[in-house]
Amino acid sequence: MPEEQNAQTVLETAKKTPIVESADVVVCGGGPAGTAAAISAARSGARVRLLENHGCLGGIWTSGQLSWMIDSYAKTGIMKEIVGTLISRGAAAYARNNSVMCDTEELKLLLDELVIEAGVKVQLHTRVVAAVTDESGRVRYVVTESKSGRQAWSADVFVDATGDGDLSAFAGSGYDIGDPETGEVQPMSMIALLGGLDPDEAVLFNNRLEYSDGTPKPKQRLRAEIERAGLDPSYTMPALFHMRDDLFIMMANHEYGVSALDAQAISDATFRARGEVHRIVSGLRSLGGVWRNIRVVATAEQIGVREARRVRGLYTVSRDDLIAGTRHDDAVCRVTFGFDVHSPDPGQSRDGRRSKIPAKPYDIPLRSLIVRDVKALLVAGRCISGDFWAHSSYRVTGDAVELGQAAGVAAAVAARERTSTHDLSWAAVKPELEKVRVEATARTPEAVAVSR
Repeated sequence: MPEEQNAQTVLETAKKTPIVESADVVVCGGGPAGTAAAISAARSGARVRLLENHGCLGGIWTSGQLSWMIDSYAKTGIMKEIVGTLISRGAAAYARNNSVMCDTEELKLLLDELVIEAGVKVQLHTRVVAAVTDESGRVRYVVTESKSGRQAWSADVFVDATGDGDLSAFAGSGYDIGDPETGEVQPMSMIALLGGLDPDEAVLFNNRLEYSDGTPKPKQRLRAEIERAGLDPSYTMPALFHMRDDLFIMMANHEYGVSALDAQAISDATFRARGEVHRIVSGLRSLGGVWRNIRVVATAEQIGVREARRVRGLYTVSRDDLIAGTRHDDAVCRVTFGFDVHSPDPGQSRDGRRSKIPAKPYDIPLRSLIVRDVKALLVAGRCISGDFWAHSSYRVTGDAVELGQAAGVAAAVAARERTSTHDLSWAAVKPELEKVRVEATARTPEAVAVSR
């Protein structure tokens, strides 16, 4: 028997992978962080290539159906441009807690328009599978797989916006996963788009609204209705959010103990989650009344992953930073969202020990976006350098966009100045980042109308 078969491996024939393109900046991952990184890098004068695994940009917003943009409303720059444009199109509205509710299909179109207008070259349906570094530890190429086969892409600087920190891991960066004491990770959730609900009849279940009259909150009401239908949702705090017309999104599912790095585990979780979503909706419909016409319009193409790798950077955002409200000279994002640990324990929806910890608005510095162990590589989104507790705060999409915006600008500056990411000067990045922020904010329909 051949040796490779005894070892339960297959020996592949060596082959040459074509280098299909060279760019100033290559961004891997086209979610909220990656799309913002690509746009900001291009607006800073860089030649940009954006590689995305799914068939649309937007990541968890679009493929994941998460139209609830947390910590987004008060942001400047590209996030403000996105929100302002959607609101002008009747496709978004301010909700509560500095969050925005939007129409995800309209968001897909807007992101397409923004990257095309910025001159970003995009290839969808493309997954990063490897990285090539030189003897100095500098990333030289990323390798992808797609219908076009195996391809290599070269750049002066790369941005890992994969969410799970895939590119950084392939390049040899150190990283952390989960609770440092147990290794456990927060559960995943399947978002569903629902139709057939009258917004006026369902107003008491709408989690977009604020209720201060002492009556049960929307999540408590929804759970009681699901239980009345004879079901016990895996997420103890299920929620409905009104999108527009008769459309709502629902999050009523938790998948516990699933590794974001295990494809089979994610697949099994997806089947379980989709089944639960349909059972809940069928159960609610059986109650009649406000639920009589409720139906599932679509479930997410990708299950919502809350955490995977946290890539080690030049600075690690910590629990103490949230408690102290830490400020940094090289701040690229001001986070106003507090601790939000979805407990790994199925018996409780939130980790009570941490959710009650007081948190103040705090800064994320550029150093947290610079990968410590690898050169020519920045991270953006939920895979930046932080501890388990801080990650539960900054992982939300409003902050992901600002982190991507900063990573894209920093990458463009490093490429232009031919400098290592480790030697990036804040003095060089700061004015360029401010320029991108000001110009993006000025592009909002409201600002354009005022300028006229």
